[in-house]
Amino acid sequence: MTNLSSEPWFRDPALRRVLDLLNADGGEARVAGGAVRNSLMGIPVADIDIATTLEPQDVVERAAAAGIKAVPTGIDHGTVTLVTDGKGFEVTTLRRDIATDGRRATVAFGKDWQTDAERRDLTMNALYADAQGEVIDLVGGLADVEARTVRFIGDADERIAEDYLRILRFFRFFAHYGNGRPDTDGLKACARARSKLATLSAERIWAELKKLLSARDPGRALLWMRQSGVLSEILPETEKWGIDAIPGLVACEQALGWKPEPMLRLAAIVPKDAERL
Repeated sequence: MTNLSSEPWFRDPALRRVLDLLNADGGEARVAGGAVRNSLMGIPVADIDIATTLEPQDVVERAAAAGIKAVPTGIDHGTVTLVTDGKGFEVTTLRRDIATDGRRATVAFGKDWQTDAERRDLTMNALYADAQGEVIDLVGGLADVEARTVRFIGDADERIAEDYLRILRFFRFFAHYGNGRPDTDGLKACARARSKLATLSAERIWAELKKLLSARDPGRALLWMRQSGVLSEILPETEKWGIDAIPGLVACEQALGWKPEPMLRLAAIVPKDAERL
């Protein structure tokens, strides 16, 4: 089995304290999502998220008894941030979707890890590591991490219909972690649902696009977005203007040691408009 217990971030005393707290007295907690994915890919781990069978109020009460600060960052949706030794850990109760409308979900708390994994978006984002560091894969994420394949969990059309922002997340994760061509089923599903992006707020779209444009080289992702019609759905100007400036800009950034600048890259793929930019 794959084990992360030797990773420096996993041995952090603050994380160990939180995991020990949540795994005591019948509770169960695992590191979830990005930290596990990044560690397996050899990419630095920034944020550490934790999934637990405990309900939010139980998390708050345990934290208070242990002298750990609890911040109700998204308590209605099951998320509490625990702060210890100056480090924050988002702790989210296992969930299942009761209803979705493409923008938000109504959830119920649960204790089933399989159900929690299957409601997530991509296989590489649904990996867990238990308190001993053993990686738990319930949806085929390990193989996709190894192959750097960005793939929706289960039926791609269903995952996208739950939250249409997942269309952009598919390309964002491809920009950061993907290899070769995008997953065919995912790409086709994104193309079919692209008109639904109009139902999302500009703020949500820009937040996701900004992360995509922050990738070391977003060129391949932008190319597939254009070919699938997704890019022109959110940036109609690119239909005629194109993305040809991106390879040269990226090469210049890398040659000069510049950090990726999303706004500069955005300016490179839309027509020049001083007032708008």
